[in-house]
Amino acid sequence: MNPYRNTVKMVGMGLAAALIVTGCATAKKPGQAATPAPAVGAAPAAAMKPKAAMAGDVYAVVKGDCLWCISSKSEIYGSPFKWPLIFKANAGQIRDADLIYPGQELTIERNSSAAAIDAAIQHAKTRGAWALGPVEESDRAYLGAR
Repeated sequence: MNPYRNTVKMVGMGLAAALIVTGCATAKKPGQAATPAPAVGAAPAAAMKPKAAMAGDVYAVVKGDCLWCISSKSEIYGSPFKWPLIFKANAGQIRDADLIYPGQELTIERNSSAAAIDAAIQHAKTRGAWALGPVEESDRAYLGAR
């Protein structure tokens, strides 16, 4: 391959990765209709509807969700900066805070202490930018501070 093709290929792979991880930015906004195209041989439309409802203290992740987006919902915490509370409550199933999947059922902690909430907000504000791949050391430190 010539250098030009390598450059084009790498730029294309970078764009593809960026599109994959920006689900939060492209999530359905209030008032927009969701019109996903069913896959060939997919289940009936009723079975394809995303489960975006709260069931007690459990939230079912839908396509386009991220911890920041979920935490900002008024029925969750009403503040995106409290996303670390969800991360910590679900550390057994979330390896990387930057990567959650549709269908995951996340526990929503409702009885956090003021100190836990303050620590979560502090972590969210100082963590830095998201990055797929290696788990951020600050996330490991936050999870270790129980």
